[in-house]
Formats: sequence, C-alpha cells, structure tokens
Amino acid sequence: MPDAAARRRRDPEARRREIVTAAAELIVEVGVDALTHRMIAARAGVPLGATTQYFATLDDLRADGLRHLAVEVEARIDGVRAALAERGATPAVLTELIVQGLADARAMEADRAVVTAAIDDPQLRELARRWSTQLSAFLAEEHGAERASAAAVFIDGVLWHSRIHDEPLPPELIEHALAAILHAPAT
Repeated sequence: MPDAAARRRRDPEARRREIVTAAAELIVEVGVDALTHRMIAARAGVPLGATTQYFATLDDLRADGLRHLAVEVEARIDGVRAALAERGATPAVLTELIVQGLADARAMEADRAVVTAAIDDPQLRELARRWSTQLSAFLAEEHGAERASAAAVFIDGVLWHSRIHDEPLPPELIEHALAAILHAPAT
C-alpha cells in the first residue's frame, strides 16, 4: 500500500487542498499577517517548495485560506437559517444561537479572521455584507426590514464585544436587548 506522501504526489489536487486547509487553520491560530510558507508547509506535512509550486505568492495562499474559512462561515449561516426556519426568529432562539456560536472558539476565530480581512479585501467584504444581508432577510420575514437590520447590527456588536472583552455578554442581556429591538414600535 502506498504511503500518504506517495498518494499526495499522484494527487496534486489533494496536496493543494491540504496546503489550503493548513493555511486556514494557521490563519485562525496565528492570524493572516503572521502566516509564512514555512509554517504552512510544516502544518500540511509537505516540502516547503510545494507551497510555492501550487501558489504563486503567499498572498494567493492567504486568499485561498480565507476563502476556505468563508465556506465554513457560510455553512454556519445555513445552520442559523435552518434553526430560525424550524424554531422561529424569536429573541430566545436568537440568543440561544448566539450563545452557542460564542462557545465555539474556533468558529469565532474563523469569523474574526474573515471579517477582519474583509476590511481590505473587496471580495471578502462582499461575502461579509452578504452574511449580514442574509441574517437581516431571515429576521425581516417575521419582524420587518428595519427591526431586522437593527438586530443584525446588534448581533455583530455582540460578537465583536465578546472578542474585545474576552467574555460574552450575559444571555439575559442579549435576549432582552433583542426583544427590545425586534418588538420596538414601528417608526
């Protein structure tokens, strides 16, 4: 039976995926700016030259790593959409989903990495906007566009607050604030 290195040599696409996955993992762990070819090669278990064989520049490799993380974020948003469709977009359900999300440290770091990179990358910025738009759309069906937009902004703030302060807000505060936003009188 051929060893893993021999299989990878015969499957360049698998090797490329391993390199991108390693880059994504490292972006979450050390940040996009600390990423090096050497770190990625070591994590992927490939020779250093493999990273430059498959990616013309470190920026190209970083971009693919960030896109890999963006796919993960998309999957989590799909999970939120499904939960809201099944259980309703109530403040209690939203709070539960937020608290679950905040408890997943790796997911939070992946989200942070992509959103932070989106500040300077127009393609990622468009993805981040789409995520906010999708959340607003889920909520608008039940609460109207204005309240949904305000709730989406609040939820973004809750996520960033937890990163800045190293701890999440109490669930009761989140739920009460969402109730006030979503049930506020129309203007």
